Amino acid sequence: MGEPAKYINPFTDYGFKKLFGEDAAKPALIDFLNSLLIDDTGSRIVDLTFKNTERIGDIAVDRK
Repeated sequence: MGEPAKYINPFTDYGFKKLFGEDAAKPALIDFLNSLLIDDTGSRIVDLTFKNTERIGDIAVDRK
């Protein structure tokens, strides 16, 4: 068998959540969002709250 992957793909749901979806990553996520959402007013994100809105299906077909 090959070696385990060394990198996380941020373009997948799992990768993005792993990189940015934890409290320890909050400063990195705020910085990332502020770099994307530049506007003329100078408004910036200073804090955010993580909420669990993921819904797991009741049957196997709904979980895919």
